[in-house]
Amino acid sequence: LMKQAQAMQDNLKKAQDELANVEVEGQSGAGLVKVLMTCKNDVKRVTIDPSLLADDKDMLEDLVAAAFNDAVRRAEEVSSQKMGKLTAGMPMPPGMKFPF
Repeated sequence: LMKQAQAMQDNLKKAQDELANVEVEGQSGAGLVKVLMTCKNDVKRVTIDPSLLADDKDMLEDLVAAAFNDAVRRAEEVSSQKMGKLTAGMPMPPGMKFPF
């Protein structure tokens, strides 16, 4: 049983390390604002279509926030799917998210 627990812990650590390299992209404004980030929530790039730069500052700020939130949701989905495969059949406390 201890060997199984250690193996699972090793596999979870390996999966978390892999997630640090998985990139997801969030978008808003039909792709006019994009946020590229890893599944560990490290933002790699923010892309803003030049046509938005002359527009309303408040709208641009809202679009950046929406793109960031979209990227975070996508990262959580990818993380949950990957970690869920490793913990299949193992009960997890409600609200517990990966990575820890």
